[in-house]
Amino acid sequence: MTPEAAPSDGPAPGAPLVRLDDVSKHYGNIRALERVSLEVHAGEITCVLGDNGAGKSTLIKIIAGLHQHDAGTLSIEGEETRLASPREALDKGIATVYQDLAVVPLMPVWRNFFLGSEPTKGAGPFRRLDTELMRSTTRAELLRMGIDLRDVDQPIGTLSGGERQCVAIARAVHFGARVLVLDEPTAALGVKQSGVVLKYVAAARDAGLGVVLITHNPHHAYLVGDRFVLLKRGAMSGSHTRDGITLDELTRQMAGGSELDDLRHELQR
Repeated sequence: MTPEAAPSDGPAPGAPLVRLDDVSKHYGNIRALERVSLEVHAGEITCVLGDNGAGKSTLIKIIAGLHQHDAGTLSIEGEETRLASPREALDKGIATVYQDLAVVPLMPVWRNFFLGSEPTKGAGPFRRLDTELMRSTTRAELLRMGIDLRDVDQPIGTLSGGERQCVAIARAVHFGARVLVLDEPTAALGVKQSGVVLKYVAAARDAGLGVVLITHNPHHAYLVGDRFVLLKRGAMSGSHTRDGITLDELTRQMAGGSELDDLRHELQR
Protein backbone atom coordinates (compact mmCIF):
# COMPACT_ATOMS: atom_id res chain seq x y z
CA MET A 1 0.00 0.00 0.00
CA THR A 2 1.41 3.39 -0.95
CA PRO A 3 1.61 6.14 1.68
CA GLU A 4 -1.04 8.09 -0.23
CA ALA A 5 -3.48 5.18 0.08
CA ALA A 6 -2.88 4.56 3.78
CA PRO A 7 -5.95 5.02 5.96
CA SER A 8 -6.15 7.91 8.39
CA ASP A 9 -4.75 7.13 11.83
CA GLY A 10 -6.63 9.79 13.75
CA PRO A 11 -8.48 13.07 13.56
CA ALA A 12 -7.49 15.91 11.25
CA PRO A 13 -4.60 18.04 12.50
CA GLY A 14 -5.87 20.51 15.07
CA ALA A 15 -9.16 18.68 15.57
CA PRO A 16 -10.04 17.77 19.19
CA LEU A 17 -9.71 14.19 20.38
CA VAL A 18 -12.77 14.70 22.58
CA ARG A 19 -15.36 17.45 22.29
CA LEU A 20 -18.41 18.18 24.42
CA ASP A 21 -21.03 20.60 23.09
CA ASP A 22 -23.75 21.87 25.45
CA VAL A 23 -23.75 18.61 27.42
CA SER A 24 -26.35 18.36 30.20
CA LYS A 25 -27.09 15.73 32.83
CA HIS A 26 -29.98 15.64 35.28
CA TYR A 27 -30.81 13.21 38.06
CA GLY A 28 -34.54 13.70 38.47
CA ASN A 29 -35.00 17.34 39.43
CA ILE A 30 -31.32 17.78 40.29
CA ARG A 31 -29.23 19.59 37.69
CA ALA A 32 -25.77 18.02 37.74
CA LEU A 33 -24.55 19.58 34.47
CA GLU A 34 -26.14 22.22 32.27
CA ARG A 35 -24.84 23.07 28.76
CA VAL A 36 -21.16 22.36 29.40
CA SER A 37 -18.72 22.50 26.48
CA LEU A 38 -15.02 21.68 26.29
CA GLU A 39 -12.34 20.43 23.91
CA VAL A 40 -9.44 18.05 24.50
CA HIS A 41 -6.60 18.26 21.98
CA ALA A 42 -3.62 15.97 21.48
CA GLY A 43 -0.56 17.33 23.26
CA GLU A 44 -2.62 19.69 25.41
CA ILE A 45 -3.98 19.77 28.97
CA THR A 46 -7.55 20.91 29.52
CA CYS A 47 -8.11 21.83 33.16
CA VAL A 48 -11.61 21.64 34.66
CA LEU A 49 -11.85 23.70 37.83
CA GLY A 50 -14.61 23.99 40.39
CA ASP A 51 -15.48 23.61 44.05
CA ASN A 52 -17.24 20.60 45.55
CA GLY A 53 -20.63 20.17 43.91
CA ALA A 54 -19.62 22.09 40.79
CA GLY A 55 -20.24 19.09 38.51
CA LYS A 56 -16.67 17.87 37.99
CA SER A 57 -17.44 14.26 39.01
CA THR A 58 -20.44 14.08 36.70
CA LEU A 59 -18.34 15.39 33.83
CA ILE A 60 -15.72 12.70 34.49
CA LYS A 61 -18.36 9.97 34.52
CA ILE A 62 -19.74 11.06 31.15
CA ILE A 63 -16.31 11.12 29.49
CA ALA A 64 -15.38 7.80 31.17
CA GLY A 65 -18.57 6.06 30.01
CA LEU A 66 -20.03 5.53 33.49
CA HIS A 67 -23.02 7.80 32.82
CA GLN A 68 -24.67 8.96 29.61
CA HIS A 69 -25.52 12.60 28.97
CA ASP A 70 -29.16 13.68 28.61
CA ALA A 71 -28.62 16.48 26.10
CA GLY A 72 -25.88 17.93 23.93
CA THR A 73 -23.26 15.97 22.01
CA LEU A 74 -20.10 14.04 22.87
CA SER A 75 -17.70 13.54 19.95
CA ILE A 76 -14.56 11.40 19.91
CA GLU A 77 -12.13 12.14 17.09
CA GLY A 78 -14.88 13.97 15.22
CA GLU A 79 -17.47 11.19 15.52
CA GLU A 80 -20.53 11.85 17.65
CA THR A 81 -21.01 9.03 20.14
CA ARG A 82 -22.73 7.99 23.36
CA LEU A 83 -20.49 5.84 25.54
CA ALA A 84 -22.31 2.85 27.00
CA SER A 85 -19.63 1.67 29.44
CA PRO A 86 -16.11 2.34 30.76
CA ARG A 87 -14.89 -0.55 28.60
CA GLU A 88 -16.17 1.21 25.49
CA ALA A 89 -14.40 4.39 26.59
CA LEU A 90 -11.17 2.42 27.05
CA ASP A 91 -11.58 0.84 23.63
CA LYS A 92 -11.83 4.34 22.18
CA GLY A 93 -8.62 5.36 23.94
CA ILE A 94 -10.02 7.20 26.98
CA ALA A 95 -8.39 6.18 30.28
CA THR A 96 -9.57 7.60 33.60
CA VAL A 97 -7.43 7.69 36.75
CA TYR A 98 -9.64 8.23 39.80
CA GLN A 99 -8.57 9.69 43.10
CA ASP A 100 -8.66 6.31 44.88
CA LEU A 101 -6.62 4.75 42.01
CA ALA A 102 -8.30 1.32 42.41
CA VAL A 103 -5.03 -0.45 43.27
CA VAL A 104 -4.46 -3.53 45.44
CA PRO A 105 -2.07 -2.22 48.14
CA LEU A 106 -0.47 -5.56 49.03
CA MET A 107 0.24 -6.56 45.42
CA PRO A 108 3.59 -5.59 43.86
CA VAL A 109 3.87 -2.62 41.53
CA TRP A 110 4.21 -4.78 38.41
CA ARG A 111 1.07 -6.77 39.24
CA ASN A 112 -0.95 -3.59 39.73
CA PHE A 113 0.48 -2.20 36.49
CA PHE A 114 -1.06 -5.12 34.55
CA LEU A 115 -4.11 -5.65 36.77
CA GLY A 116 -6.91 -7.01 34.57
CA SER A 117 -4.66 -7.23 31.48
CA GLU A 118 -2.12 -9.85 32.54
CA PRO A 119 -0.11 -11.49 29.70
CA THR A 120 0.32 -15.27 29.82
CA LYS A 121 2.66 -17.84 28.31
CA GLY A 122 2.35 -21.55 27.63
CA ALA A 123 -0.75 -23.41 26.54
CA GLY A 124 -3.41 -25.63 28.05
CA PRO A 125 -2.63 -26.85 31.57
CA PHE A 126 0.83 -25.22 31.31
CA ARG A 127 -0.56 -21.73 30.75
CA ARG A 128 0.65 -19.30 33.39
CA LEU A 129 1.26 -15.61 34.02
CA ASP A 130 4.31 -14.21 32.23
CA THR A 131 5.78 -12.61 35.33
CA GLU A 132 9.16 -11.93 33.73
CA LEU A 133 7.54 -9.94 30.92
CA MET A 134 5.36 -8.01 33.36
CA ARG A 135 8.30 -7.10 35.58
CA SER A 136 10.55 -5.98 32.72
CA THR A 137 7.77 -4.09 30.93
CA THR A 138 6.71 -2.28 34.10
CA ARG A 139 10.29 -1.25 34.83
CA ALA A 140 10.88 -0.09 31.23
CA GLU A 141 7.62 1.84 30.94
CA LEU A 142 8.15 3.62 34.25
CA LEU A 143 11.68 4.59 33.22
CA ARG A 144 10.38 5.83 29.86
CA MET A 145 8.15 8.25 31.77
CA GLY A 146 11.11 9.23 33.95
CA ILE A 147 9.89 7.26 37.00
CA ASP A 148 12.76 5.42 38.67
CA LEU A 149 11.31 3.16 41.38
CA ARG A 150 13.57 1.32 43.78
CA ASP A 151 11.94 -2.04 43.10
CA VAL A 152 8.87 -3.00 41.04
CA ASP A 153 8.43 -6.02 43.34
CA GLN A 154 7.58 -3.85 46.34
CA PRO A 155 3.89 -3.62 47.32
CA ILE A 156 2.32 -0.60 45.65
CA GLY A 157 0.87 0.35 49.05
CA THR A 158 4.39 1.21 50.23
CA LEU A 159 4.70 3.95 47.60
CA SER A 160 3.81 7.56 48.32
CA GLY A 161 0.56 8.97 46.99
CA GLY A 162 2.43 10.85 44.29
CA GLU A 163 4.33 7.73 43.18
CA ARG A 164 1.09 5.74 42.94
CA GLN A 165 -0.43 8.47 40.77
CA CYS A 166 2.62 8.38 38.52
CA VAL A 167 2.39 4.59 38.13
CA ALA A 168 -1.27 4.96 37.11
CA ILE A 169 -0.34 7.59 34.51
CA ALA A 170 2.43 5.40 33.07
CA ARG A 171 0.03 2.45 32.95
CA ALA A 172 -2.52 4.44 30.93
CA VAL A 173 0.17 5.56 28.47
CA HIS A 174 1.44 1.99 28.05
CA PHE A 175 -1.98 0.56 27.29
CA GLY A 176 -2.54 2.98 24.44
CA ALA A 177 -4.63 5.76 25.94
CA ARG A 178 -5.01 8.78 23.69
CA VAL A 179 -7.00 10.76 26.25
CA LEU A 180 -6.10 10.70 29.95
CA VAL A 181 -8.65 11.93 32.51
CA LEU A 182 -7.18 12.66 35.95
CA ASP A 183 -9.54 13.11 38.90
CA GLU A 184 -7.98 15.51 41.44
CA PRO A 185 -4.54 13.81 41.29
CA THR A 186 -2.95 16.32 43.71
CA ALA A 187 -5.87 16.74 46.13
CA ALA A 188 -4.39 14.76 49.04
CA LEU A 189 -0.71 15.52 48.36
CA GLY A 190 1.79 17.96 49.78
CA VAL A 191 3.63 20.56 47.72
CA LYS A 192 6.58 18.36 46.77
CA GLN A 193 4.48 15.31 45.84
CA SER A 194 2.07 17.52 43.88
CA GLY A 195 5.02 18.82 41.89
CA VAL A 196 6.11 15.27 41.09
CA VAL A 197 2.64 14.36 39.81
CA LEU A 198 2.34 17.52 37.72
CA LYS A 199 5.70 16.69 36.16
CA TYR A 200 4.35 13.37 34.92
CA VAL A 201 1.06 14.92 33.82
CA ALA A 202 3.19 17.20 31.63
CA ALA A 203 5.15 14.15 30.43
CA ALA A 204 1.90 12.51 29.29
CA ARG A 205 1.03 15.71 27.40
CA ASP A 206 4.48 15.76 25.80
CA ALA A 207 3.96 12.14 24.74
CA GLY A 208 1.06 13.37 22.60
CA LEU A 209 -1.89 12.52 24.84
CA GLY A 210 -4.83 14.80 25.38
CA VAL A 211 -5.18 15.31 29.14
CA VAL A 212 -8.21 16.36 31.19
CA LEU A 213 -7.04 17.54 34.61
CA ILE A 214 -9.82 17.88 37.18
CA THR A 215 -8.78 20.11 40.06
CA HIS A 216 -9.88 22.76 42.52
CA ASN A 217 -6.39 24.29 42.67
CA PRO A 218 -5.89 27.10 40.12
CA HIS A 219 -2.15 27.30 40.86
CA HIS A 220 -1.65 23.65 39.88
CA ALA A 221 -3.87 24.11 36.83
CA TYR A 222 -2.00 27.17 35.61
CA LEU A 223 1.39 25.44 35.93
CA VAL A 224 0.51 22.89 33.23
CA GLY A 225 -2.81 23.86 31.63
CA ASP A 226 -3.44 24.97 28.04
CA ARG A 227 -7.22 25.39 28.37
CA PHE A 228 -9.34 26.14 31.42
CA VAL A 229 -13.03 25.38 31.97
CA LEU A 230 -14.61 26.68 35.19
CA LEU A 231 -17.72 25.01 36.60
CA LYS A 232 -20.09 26.39 39.19
CA ARG A 233 -23.19 24.54 40.37
CA GLY A 234 -23.23 22.41 37.25
CA ALA A 235 -22.91 25.24 34.75
CA MET A 236 -19.94 26.83 33.01
CA SER A 237 -18.75 30.04 34.61
CA GLY A 238 -15.81 30.52 32.25
CA SER A 239 -13.78 29.02 29.41
CA HIS A 240 -10.31 30.32 28.58
CA THR A 241 -7.09 29.48 26.77
CA ARG A 242 -3.79 30.00 28.55
CA ASP A 243 -2.93 33.17 26.62
CA GLY A 244 -6.36 34.62 27.41
CA ILE A 245 -6.20 34.66 31.21
CA THR A 246 -3.69 35.34 33.98
CA LEU A 247 -3.21 33.25 37.10
CA ASP A 248 -4.62 36.08 39.23
CA GLU A 249 -7.78 36.28 37.15
CA LEU A 250 -8.16 32.49 37.06
CA THR A 251 -7.82 32.41 40.85
CA ARG A 252 -10.33 35.25 41.19
CA GLN A 253 -12.90 33.51 39.00
CA MET A 254 -12.31 30.22 40.78
CA ALA A 255 -12.81 31.93 44.16
CA GLY A 256 -16.11 33.44 43.10
CA GLY A 257 -15.16 36.72 41.45
CA SER A 258 -17.79 39.35 42.24
CA GLU A 259 -19.18 37.18 45.06
CA LEU A 260 -15.79 37.34 46.77
CA ASP A 261 -15.75 41.12 46.39
CA ASP A 262 -19.22 41.33 47.97
CA LEU A 263 -18.03 39.14 50.86
CA ARG A 264 -14.98 41.35 51.36
CA HIS A 265 -17.20 44.43 51.67
CA GLU A 266 -19.47 42.65 54.17
CA LEU A 267 -16.54 41.54 56.31
CA GLN A 268 -15.04 45.02 56.28
CA ARG A 269 -18.29 46.50 57.56
